[in-house]
Amino acid sequence: MTPEVVPEVEAFTFQGGPTGVLLLHGFTGNPSSLRPLGEHLAARGHAVSCPRYPGHGTRWQELASTRWQDWESAAVRALEERSERCEAVVACGLSVGGAMALHLGVRHREHLRGLVAINPYVRNWRLAFAPLVRPFHASVRGVGDDIKKPGRTEVPYERIPVAALVQLNRFLRMVRSELPFMSLPLLVFHSSEDHVVPRGNAEFVLARVGAEQRELVFLPNSYHVATLDNDAETILERTDEFIAARVGAVG
Repeated sequence: MTPEVVPEVEAFTFQGGPTGVLLLHGFTGNPSSLRPLGEHLAARGHAVSCPRYPGHGTRWQELASTRWQDWESAAVRALEERSERCEAVVACGLSVGGAMALHLGVRHREHLRGLVAINPYVRNWRLAFAPLVRPFHASVRGVGDDIKKPGRTEVPYERIPVAALVQLNRFLRMVRSELPFMSLPLLVFHSSEDHVVPRGNAEFVLARVGAEQRELVFLPNSYHVATLDNDAETILERTDEFIAARVGAVG
């Protein structure tokens, strides 16, 4: 039996105009972390989709039986559906969702006009030890709700299956190898204090992507889940500007 999805973490879609936005949540996260951004973009007239990856938003135990290809498939389906209905699409990802956006920017470049990565997560040397830990520990403590603003939650898992960390390591290793081939315009947001993503991830991405147009925006008053934090307004405004520039430049 498939576990029931917690209502507030469901995938969401907002119909809109000719410009589409694909929102991609992070590892062990869910669409709730991106819903305020999605609602804002929809209010600006954009058509917005945010899929929920398999194994997310139900029970953490379910995540153990999924592979990174399952997460990728959900993202690709949502991208193809959005591109069929829109003249231009921009992908915007949070954390590992940022890595997924970068991956799509290489493998499915024809469907995209630009990428936004919020605290992108593309490397963590500790993940290499996941296969060694797996025989001894089925799960580790979760890392959700890294939010500075009081009273906010992304409805995270309290545990992370080690099997899923093995899958994450494989996915991120592939994404790192693809970065030089990612040539789409790129906007990166980076929180000054982040307790989930190791220091240097944003700079690593910007230094290795093949994109000529790339920009880094610092978020001085937010932790990892910046879309629900004190600098959310900055993300809304700058993402609006980025989308307008990308559509205007080619429309």
